Amino acid sequence: MERKTPNIQDIARLAGVSTATVSRAISTPSVVSEATREAVFDAVRRTGYQINLTARNLRRRRTGAIVVMVPDLGNPFFSRILAGIEHVAAPAGFSVLIVDTKQPHAEEGQLFTYLHNTRADGLISLDGSLPRALLERLDGSNGLPPIVFACEWMAGGLFSKVVIDNAAGAAMAVRHLHNLGHRRIGHVRGPQGNVLTSARLQGTRAALKELGLQIVPEWFFDGDFSLQSGVAAARAWLALQERPTAVFCASDQMACGFISELSMEGYSVPRDVSVVGFDDIDIARRFIPPLTTIHQPRNDIGAEAAKLLIERIGTGMVAAPAVHEVLPVELVARQSSGPAAPLVPY
Repeated sequence: MERKTPNIQDIARLAGVSTATVSRAISTPSVVSEATREAVFDAVRRTGYQINLTARNLRRRRTGAIVVMVPDLGNPFFSRILAGIEHVAAPAGFSVLIVDTKQPHAEEGQLFTYLHNTRADGLISLDGSLPRALLERLDGSNGLPPIVFACEWMAGGLFSKVVIDNAAGAAMAVRHLHNLGHRRIGHVRGPQGNVLTSARLQGTRAALKELGLQIVPEWFFDGDFSLQSGVAAARAWLALQERPTAVFCASDQMACGFISELSMEGYSVPRDVSVVGFDDIDIARRFIPPLTTIHQPRNDIGAEAAKLLIERIGTGMVAAPAVHEVLPVELVARQSSGPAAPLVPY
């Protein structure tokens, strides 16, 4: 028997609401409660109901597309954030277009033209280093769409954002190592000028000071969140006369690079040095040894950013007051961190 194509009545029945509520939830999500929105979108997903995007967008003069700006599409960190955005955007009838801001085509003038030509209804930026001149024009004037930042953000609080408490996460990492008996703790920083680098460095320094531990400049290594910069930090650690017994890396990729390079040189983690990362990317639990890290709720970051943006699109609140959501983080203790060994004089 041929399966019946689901209709709006099916969605209403499954969600336990009226057809009018279903219509409002799909067309203007902000006018219904979050619980109702979730129920309707869940019913849409379960039934495979197809929203008539063309008709809806013609009525509302919209494109039905959201642009997501990613600073490095090759970085596995962003995969779950994008999945969270898609999970919310698709049932609401929005397609997701991804722009890698590291690519040459993502220059300021081209981005402005892209948005000004109404090829997108809204923008989610995972890149906090976008040109300020571009962002100053994304303020609700010139007919441009609303923007929401996720993960990274622009300093000054002008734009809505969904982030985690990076400083608190860094302090968790330092306290965890201190609780294991480590008193010589180093840090691998992120790229210069990045908001995450600054926040995590601030949290690291604050925790070291709070615990009465030394802040030794030689134990703070340069990085850029990449695997290779973790390798370089490990080489710098090996070159030290006096080494920290534990190192907190500002990203999991750097932590993995750090550990793998030490392993190549015959050192063992955590026997010779404990290592903590930040992000809890998928490989962290499968790395050897499994990586102790600060867990970011990446799916939730993406989903909350999409909800906030779609609400603004639905109500036309492009220039509304900025909303700042801060999601919690947690430390996930695995086998890359262990008790401090007795100090051996050099």
